[in-house]
Amino acid sequence: MADVPSTGHVGEVRAQRFAMLGDGIGERSAAFVAFAREQVEAGRKVVALYPSWRSSDAERAVNFARGALCTDHIAGIPVDLSPLSLSLVADQLAYLAPYLPPGMIAALSTELPKHLLAGAWLKSVAGLETIPTSRRQSMGSFAPSVSFLAYCAPVPRVSRLRPAEVADHLPFRPVQPVQLLCSTPDPGITRVFDDHLPQAIQPVATRTLPAQPLGPAYWGTTKYVEFVALSAHPQALAYAAGAVRASECHWCGEPMAARPCPFCAGDTARTPLRPHRTRQPPGGAAPGGRRPAPRTAPELPASREDLPPHDHRPPPETPPWGTVHRPPSTDHHEASTPDGRARPEAPRTYSF
Repeated sequence: MADVPSTGHVGEVRAQRFAMLGDGIGERSAAFVAFAREQVEAGRKVVALYPSWRSSDAERAVNFARGALCTDHIAGIPVDLSPLSLSLVADQLAYLAPYLPPGMIAALSTELPKHLLAGAWLKSVAGLETIPTSRRQSMGSFAPSVSFLAYCAPVPRVSRLRPAEVADHLPFRPVQPVQLLCSTPDPGITRVFDDHLPQAIQPVATRTLPAQPLGPAYWGTTKYVEFVALSAHPQALAYAAGAVRASECHWCGEPMAARPCPFCAGDTARTPLRPHRTRQPPGGAAPGGRRPAPRTAPELPASREDLPPHDHRPPPETPPWGTVHRPPSTDHHEASTPDGRARPEAPRTYSF
C-alpha cells in the first residue's frame, strides 16, 4: 500500500499494488477497499503491507475496509523497510501465499527482512529521518570526501564508508550464492558504490533497476544508490519460513508469531504449532490439485551481468512442508545436550 513498483525479481508472481494517490483519502483508498471486498467475498483473507514511515493513509484505508465489510479478515502490517526492499519482500510474500496460511504470511513480513542485507550508499545523511543518525554523522555530511552506508535490514544502522572496512563491517551476509539488486535516481554517482560494496558482498549476479518513486522521501536525498542483497539459494524462502515460531490464535485460529493477532487482535494463543508434512503425489502434482511451489529464487546466470527479466523455466520442487495450511515448526532448533543445557544455535547455513 504505497507507490513501490515491483522489482520483477520473483518472476510473474507480484503482489497487488495500491499507490494511494488521489485528492482525498476516499479517492486514495477506493481501489484497496474494492479489492478487499472482492477477496473477502471470495472467502480469502487480505494481508496489506505498508511502510511504517508513511502509514497514515494506509492505516485509514485498512480500518475503513474492515469496518465497511464488518470483517477481521483484513490485516494491516507496517513494515520498516526502504522502498526497494519493501517491494521485494511484498513479492516474496505473494510468491509464498498459495502455500501458507494468511497468519504465516503476516509473520513472514517481519522474518524475511532478517535474511536480507538492504540499505543505500548516501552522499549525505543530513536529511535522513527514517534511520537513527548521530550529530557527528550529520555534520560529516558536509565534508566533500565523506559518504555513508545506511542499512535498514536486517538491522537499522548508519556508518561512514571506509573502503578498507566495508567487508568487515557488513551487519549481515546472505547465504551464498548472493544476488544484488540496486537502483539510483542519478546513474552518474555510482562509482564509489560500484568500487566497494559489490566487492564486499561478492554477488554472483547484479541487476540494476529503475529508481523507486519513494526513494528520495525515505533516504532524505537524491544522491543515493539503494541496494538489496539476497540469497539465491533454492531453499532460502523455505529456511525463512521454518525460522518462524508461530502459535495458533485462540480466537480466530490463524498462526501468529507476535501478539496481538494481526487479524482479530486477539492476545491469547494456544500451544505452538507443529509441522504436518504431506507426501508428494506421483507426477509432481501438489495435493488438492494446486500448482507445485516455485523455487525461492530464479536460476543464476553464468556471469555477473545484469539479470534478465523472468524467463520461462520449468516449475521447481515444492517447499519441504508441502502445501498444507499449517506453518512449519522450529522445534528442531531447540535441541539440548544430554546434560540438559540448551545447545547453541547453529550458524545460518542451509543443508537440505
